[in-house]
Amino acid sequence: MKQSLFQIVSNEALTDSVYKMILSGDTSAITAPGQFVNIQLTGKFLRRPISVCDYDESTLTIIYKVVGAGTEQMSAMKPGEMLDILTGLGNGYDLSLAGDRPVLLGGGVGVPPMYNLAKKLIAMGKEVSVILGFNTASEIFYEQEFKALGCKTYVTTVDGSYGKKGFVTDALPENYTYFYTCGPEPMLKAVYRATTTSGQMSFEERMGCGFGACMGCSCKTKYGNKRICKEGPVLEKGEIVW
Repeated sequence: MKQSLFQIVSNEALTDSVYKMILSGDTSAITAPGQFVNIQLTGKFLRRPISVCDYDESTLTIIYKVVGAGTEQMSAMKPGEMLDILTGLGNGYDLSLAGDRPVLLGGGVGVPPMYNLAKKLIAMGKEVSVILGFNTASEIFYEQEFKALGCKTYVTTVDGSYGKKGFVTDALPENYTYFYTCGPEPMLKAVYRATTTSGQMSFEERMGCGFGACMGCSCKTKYGNKRICKEGPVLEKGEIVW
């Protein structure tokens, strides 16, 4: 974990409620796809945990949804403003287990961490399939960005207004070697039941400190309690207790 000041480079709306923010700063503490950052906002007691969408040596990209006062405050921020950010939080995904044909499933704001994961898997020579799930066509973002990476990209919408009607599990390919997923818990449960291989799931959980001190985000696993912010947010399919 590292605390640094980041400068906002851009902050733009992707949909009515989803924003993409690019920041410049020290990203050296970020070591794996699926990790998250924790952002301090003026006037707010608790930091806001946001998953990492992408990063390089000097820039950080996050995608967030406006769901409350904190993220609404973020959406109004302008280029040049500074943010105090904790980076390198969480365990991230283990790429060594992917096999040759991994499938990535992202639901809503669970889509962003799939992007850097897909980028790294493709760099390893993997044949990557990505399934992006949304409620309706107006909520869709990043479809073209995944296609530009070279992923086989599928989109599902619950109402059938775009892509395949249904959920991410309705678009699972026949042959895949492993899965990675992030999204709301009902989606993760459905993926758990529908998948035929091992895989890793990133859980969304309300957090206090974000780095393991307060124990507020603990959950039960087959191997004892784990803190989503510290031993997670990524858990293996075989250890999950629903």
